[in-house]
Amino acid sequence: MSQADGPDPFRRTPVERAKSTVVCALIGAAVTAALDEIVFHQLLGWRHFYDRSTTQVGLLSDGLLHTAEVLGLVAGFFFYADLRRRRTLAPAYAWAGFFLGAGAFQLFDGIVDHKLLRVHQIRYGVDVTPYDWAWNFAGLALLVVGVALRLRAVRRDRAGRAA
Repeated sequence: MSQADGPDPFRRTPVERAKSTVVCALIGAAVTAALDEIVFHQLLGWRHFYDRSTTQVGLLSDGLLHTAEVLGLVAGFFFYADLRRRRTLAPAYAWAGFFLGAGAFQLFDGIVDHKLLRVHQIRYGVDVTPYDWAWNFAGLALLVVGVALRLRAVRRDRAGRAA
C-alpha cells in the first residue's frame, strides 16, 4: 500500500481503534433497539417500551424509543462516514464494537428494563422464564462475540508491531 492510499489499515493508533469501537458500538446498540422495537413491539405486538400505563402511553414510549434508535443510527453512521473519510477506521475494532454495542443493549434491556425497572416484560400471559433466558443468553452471546473479536484485533495489532 502506498502512502497515497492513506495509513496502513492494520496499524491504527489507540485513539483510532477506540473511536472505531465506540462509533460501531453506537450503531450496534441502535440496530438492536430497532430490531427489538420492530419485531417485538410492532410485528408481534407483545409489548410497548413502557407497559405500566395506558396503551396510549405505551405507544408514545415506543415512538420515543424509535426516535432514540433512529438518532443513534444517524449519528453513528455520520461518525462512521467521518472515520472512513479520514481513513482512520479500524475495521476489526469496528466489528468488535458493533457486537459489543448490540450485546450491551440486549443485556441492559433484559436485566434493567425487564427485571429491575419492570417497564415491560418480553411478553405477557405466559411464563416469561424461557423468554428471559433466551433474551439474556442472546445478549450475552453477542457480547462474547464482541469480546472475542476485540481480543483477536488486539492480538493481531501486537503481532504486527512485533514484526
